[in-house]
Amino acid sequence: MTDLPPPDSFTDPLADEVARTPAARLALLDRVGMRGIEMPVRVLLDDGPALLPARVEVAVDLRDPAARGIHMSRLYRLCDAHVSAAEPLDRSRLRALLEALLASHAGLSQGAWLGIAFELPLRRVALLSGLSGWRQYPVRIAASLEQERWRCELGVDVLYSSTCPGSAAMARQVVAQRFSGRFGSGAVDAAAVARWLESPDGGAATPHAQRSRATLDVRLADGIGEAHLPMAHLVDLAERALATPVQAAVKRMDEQEFARLNGAHPMYCEDAARRLAAALDAEAWVADYAIEAAHLESLHPHDAVARVVKGVAGGFTPD
Repeated sequence: MTDLPPPDSFTDPLADEVARTPAARLALLDRVGMRGIEMPVRVLLDDGPALLPARVEVAVDLRDPAARGIHMSRLYRLCDAHVSAAEPLDRSRLRALLEALLASHAGLSQGAWLGIAFELPLRRVALLSGLSGWRQYPVRIAASLEQERWRCELGVDVLYSSTCPGSAAMARQVVAQRFSGRFGSGAVDAAAVARWLESPDGGAATPHAQRSRATLDVRLADGIGEAHLPMAHLVDLAERALATPVQAAVKRMDEQEFARLNGAHPMYCEDAARRLAAALDAEAWVADYAIEAAHLESLHPHDAVARVVKGVAGGFTPD
């Protein structure tokens, strides 16, 4: 655990305008801090700890009506000491950082907030061939401590392929009509049908599909794997639920299997959102969640979007 810098490390003999007491009472502020701080984060990957580029947001409230402002440099130095420390970031380290932020603003602040955004590199194995390649998943970590109320949230984005069920049905109808026109209603030769199915006429129409994006934000339950930040587990859970995640390195057999999976799992954005919600509902470590499934349409110039929020105990609320 990273120790809190000693109190005298925050003192500065130079003039401090922030510390000057104003003549009048000032408005209380809900959050004051910094956004977009360039700072690496150390996280635990399959092959050990790694230092990854990240963006950090940090803030405290300002509850002293006689204070001009907060001490930005204290926030930065504490984030630097905890976020990119030698040990990988976990929930206990996040809470220690929030406690240190409040201690550094004793008498000024009652709540602290932290956000960290980065891309998580994961090696993914192809569907059949055993070939593997890298994927990078956007990850968001949010934590807060307000009057002893501790919360930790984890978010990931997952890309997948979505085949439109309505378009698939219409494509099958076109193929069926072509089949009837070619073979009629009498007995047919199986080999001839097989050759026809493999010809351009056998694929006279194909359903439209599109690259789609699932955005998952979950509030982690207290007391369940307290130190763990299950980033890769959340990605795996989402990809299993959707069944058609985009692939990295593939061979032809993988591409064919991907086509088969798309045919076996056609889905509207509503279907995708419900699949993800069912998967999260089955996990004891998920206390609350907000899910968005966005299908970046190939038929239309606009997107199809579905959102579902569990919204328990004052957790997530719709935008």
